[in-house]
Amino acid sequence: MKTIIHLDSIEKSFHGSIVVPSFSLSIEEGEFLTLLGPSGCGKTTLLRMIAGFEEPTSGEIFLDGKPLTHVPPYQRDMNMVFQQYALFPHMTVEQNILFGLKMKKVSAAEQKKRLEEVLQYVQLTELRKRTPKQLSGGQQQRVAIARAIINNPRVLLLDEPLGALDYQLRKSLQLELKNLQKNLGITFIYVTHDQEEAMAMSDRIAVMNKGLIEQIASPAEIYNHPQTLFVATFIGENNIFRENGTNTAVRPEKIKLYQPQTEPEKHRKQGTITDAVFLGNLRKVYIRLDGQDMTVMAHQYAGDGLDWKVGDRVALGWAQTDEVILTC
Repeated sequence: MKTIIHLDSIEKSFHGSIVVPSFSLSIEEGEFLTLLGPSGCGKTTLLRMIAGFEEPTSGEIFLDGKPLTHVPPYQRDMNMVFQQYALFPHMTVEQNILFGLKMKKVSAAEQKKRLEEVLQYVQLTELRKRTPKQLSGGQQQRVAIARAIINNPRVLLLDEPLGALDYQLRKSLQLELKNLQKNLGITFIYVTHDQEEAMAMSDRIAVMNKGLIEQIASPAEIYNHPQTLFVATFIGENNIFRENGTNTAVRPEKIKLYQPQTEPEKHRKQGTITDAVFLGNLRKVYIRLDGQDMTVMAHQYAGDGLDWKVGDRVALGWAQTDEVILTC
């Protein structure tokens, strides 16, 4: 794969305080890369540096091997979609989408051609004459994306574009966005604090903490093989066993529950069930370990057999291959 964006020893400070410590990162052409992390971890600052709205304190950003330091945002071959879509309220859908092309004085024939293509891509052809106030939140989001992609940018930057939408609409638009990105072949760099969103959409996830990327890998690799304690606890649910200075992570779905007197060869720990939360196809069972100040979570799926209750004594077991030793 070809590298389209390369960040070389990028660092950002505000008033002498380092917000993004120095690091390097390469982004491949056509990939969906998500910057994931809690609020204040530096992911939006990083996105704004790539867009040109913030200047790195040191280091260089390259697009197709060409440095961007002195290139203003409007001359970078990329567009940005914000959480607040910033649509012009007095303009129709098609007028909003065409605004950038008109500013660039693209010919009327080319504008019409690109408009029809983009309206079809985002399924807004029948809504082209409506104004933003006549659209739902999801439709407004599609207009903002259409306006960004009609210029045929090499890279699309998205700063929590689904954050203002309700849960069900976010879920459906995640799939729409992912399919749109694949069909267009545009490189997407996406910022979110929602781990499920990142897992559902990304080719790779860069998990950020305090300005640093702690791990960058595919969603499956991030989930199954977290490298650090932060990644293990931020992505999904995990049980962290601390023994002899080592942190070992075991996912709740990997933990099996047994009657204390049966299959002793599979037992690792024993304890008492303190809570069981019903979630439809599974229950989250919480076990207080004997002799330890620790509660373990296990998943019990429908049809597993034993119906554990609060107060029951249980034994816990898991395969050694399901353990992940964390580096820090």
